Amino acid sequence: MSEVLARLDGIVRRFGPVTALDGADLEVHAGEVHGVLGENGAGKSTLLSILGGMLRTDAGTLTLRGAAVTLRSPRDAWANGIGLVHQHFKLVRRLSVLENLALGRRDASRGWRLPLGEVRERAAELMARVGLSVDLHAMVEDLGVGDRQRVEILKALLREPALLILDEPTAVLTPREVERLLTLLRSLAADGRAVVLVTHKLDEALSISDHVTVLRQGRTVLSAGRSEVDAEVLTKAMVGAELPGGSVRGPRSAATSGEVVARLRDVRAMGSTGVEALRGVSLEIRRGEIVGIAGVEGNGQRELALVLAGRAEAASGEVEIPSGTGFIPQDRTSEGLALDFDLVENVALAVHRDGFFHSGLRLKWGEIGKRAEQVRTVFAVQAANTRVRAGTLSGGNQQRLVVGRELALATDLLVAENPTRGLDVVATDFVHRQMQDAVVAGREADGSAAAVVLISTDLDEVLALSDRLFVMVRSRLTEVPADQRTRTGVGAIMLGGVTASDDGA
Repeated sequence: MSEVLARLDGIVRRFGPVTALDGADLEVHAGEVHGVLGENGAGKSTLLSILGGMLRTDAGTLTLRGAAVTLRSPRDAWANGIGLVHQHFKLVRRLSVLENLALGRRDASRGWRLPLGEVRERAAELMARVGLSVDLHAMVEDLGVGDRQRVEILKALLREPALLILDEPTAVLTPREVERLLTLLRSLAADGRAVVLVTHKLDEALSISDHVTVLRQGRTVLSAGRSEVDAEVLTKAMVGAELPGGSVRGPRSAATSGEVVARLRDVRAMGSTGVEALRGVSLEIRRGEIVGIAGVEGNGQRELALVLAGRAEAASGEVEIPSGTGFIPQDRTSEGLALDFDLVENVALAVHRDGFFHSGLRLKWGEIGKRAEQVRTVFAVQAANTRVRAGTLSGGNQQRLVVGRELALATDLLVAENPTRGLDVVATDFVHRQMQDAVVAGREADGSAAAVVLISTDLDEVLALSDRLFVMVRSRLTEVPADQRTRTGVGAIMLGGVTASDDGA
């Protein structure tokens, strides 16, 4: 058997009254890809943050290559050959990509100067080899979540760690980038390194892992070789039960949907960098339908979402959007939530626009509190009560809070950017069904349901849920014909392929 690089035994970690880890175990061997799975709040990120030097334990032991150690900081972890790619980005927003890659790589001979030239060369070589591309001179604050994820991955790979930990690294990457990244991880393992991959995607874990560990409620409930498990075994270990079977329904045509609730006509809009991001986009969205938008990040999806949600103005063209619009943004931490606010205050940030929740200038805090409790309960946000700060929640529970809050607001239209990013298999299934339920009533022709615009980098998600499917290519909208609604067909359009219908609705 290969060398044990890292072993965590009986790890306990508490955050105030909440026990995030309750005797969790993990053993990682050189030369293997180790998948770590579990529901939101199961303790995955906490456990790996301890291994990455971000957190200290309250009890339990950590050994590296057989020697007991205490990692007091990420610098200690790096010194021991451990690299961590975070789920929540740890980049300096006001620095360039290149400067972020160079941070922490100073040596005494350079004083305070960063080794930009050296890092530029190594980053260019690494991007070519790995297949991840990002503008090294771009400011991080101007990047979308996909590009920020690429920077985090590159930053870790540049250090050539013996043990690489990746926390949900593929959630916002394109299918081709995911394929290339997984191939790279396998090659790292083949070279004798260890890779720990946290993912909610069962097929991803099963396709690449040599060994899998499942956490539930802060405890290790399964540790097994890949050949010993399948999707059913993993799902039962994660949630303690089987998921409900069957998707709600298949695609429906626009003719079977209801009235038009939102309309764009020849819309043009600028992106954050001053470049035109929408070029003559036209689209009609009807009650009772889910309109899917796929595409490689940077082709205008972000700007389309902001215009439809009323968060950005078009430079030209006509925009008609309803007042009852919910918006799930791409970055929950910087756009969706105020992390220092509690659940009630975060719900208030959105519902204050609804007349039911205010009287004149005074907010009805009692009603807002009831709505917050409803969101916490229905969407299973793991918080002791509604006065818990959003910043103390796990990433998945933060996403549950945003999704629940905005779905409740979306009486006419829900604009959702990667709504299931960071959610476990149970929560993903629940959100999908909630979005489907939101449009079903409209198909009964009573006019009471919403429409959903689903903008997602997960091709399987948009293919499964969309009644009509579009791809953003070079800032234009292209509708996907029925005979091309496959991963291969949509992928070809994403890369610039031609279809029979463009800019249509």
